[in-house]
Amino acid sequence: MDQNIRKPSHRLTFEEAVEVQIRILRGELHSRIAPDYDVNAGRISEVKTGKIHHGSYEEALRRLEKAA
Repeated sequence: MDQNIRKPSHRLTFEEAVEVQIRILRGELHSRIAPDYDVNAGRISEVKTGKIHHGSYEEALRRLEKAA
């Protein structure tokens, strides 16, 4: 049996969490974002609510304002 089947999904970095926050702010669905990072939609929700990578929302807002 292939051992990669049991390999855990990716653990999001702070930088990825900022990218996720930007995508959420732009209106993308959690279920569409999650596969791009090899995580489930629950991890995307944890980023959105600040349960993981606290401060990523503020950084995402800063970057969006800077780009505008």
